Amino acid sequence: MNSRILSAALRVQPLTVRRTAGPSFTAVRYSSSDAHGQESFEAFSERYVAFFEGAHDLFEVQRGLNNCFAHDLVPSPGVIEAALRAARRVNDYATAVRIFEGVKEKVENKQQYQAYLDELKSVRDELGIDTKEELYTS
Repeated sequence: MNSRILSAALRVQPLTVRRTAGPSFTAVRYSSSDAHGQESFEAFSERYVAFFEGAHDLFEVQRGLNNCFAHDLVPSPGVIEAALRAARRVNDYATAVRIFEGVKEKVENKQQYQAYLDELKSVRDELGIDTKEELYTS
């Protein structure tokens, strides 16, 4: 049996390969995530307020939050308000609550977090959003 396999292998004709012109490569420059590196805080805030005002589905809202919170700064209360309104517009209460968790992680201390809660109190009451601490009291 081994001799049959060997003779069959020796009888195999090599495939002919037809070479065509090689693939053409072009240099493509992709913009990095640092495209807004020189953006001012006010421009950042305006950009994300406009983004959240135009977000009409949950994926857009969560993508915007992920991008917004990825920057090395705490979003302004105006951005947080726009994000909260967008979360409630797409009817996702859990995301609205998680926005405050994100703010709590981004600020430097409890006083700053409390300042955000105080400033956004009227919006929270209007939209019916509680914080995680209010939902899960010990």
